[in-house]
Amino acid sequence: MYGWGWNGDGAGLIGMTIMMIFWLAIVVGIVFLVAWLVRQSGQTGHTGGTAAGPEGSHETPLDIIKSRYARGEIDKAEFEEKKKDLA
Repeated sequence: MYGWGWNGDGAGLIGMTIMMIFWLAIVVGIVFLVAWLVRQSGQTGHTGGTAAGPEGSHETPLDIIKSRYARGEIDKAEFEEKKKDLA
């Protein structure tokens, strides 16, 4: 009489299922590990050359308005007004 497997001993289909679950768990584990490593590297302030966010930034409000003025986002009158407000 034939079992579940190819060789008739009943372990083929069960063995294949267990092996598929094993490899699926390995792949999922690797994906989670890579995602965790990416999140960890993002939290240490490595932003790939972009400006750091509020957590990693040590810029003062004056530094921020100076850089906005230098980029042309605000004009001289607005810069002076904001500088006076901060002082």
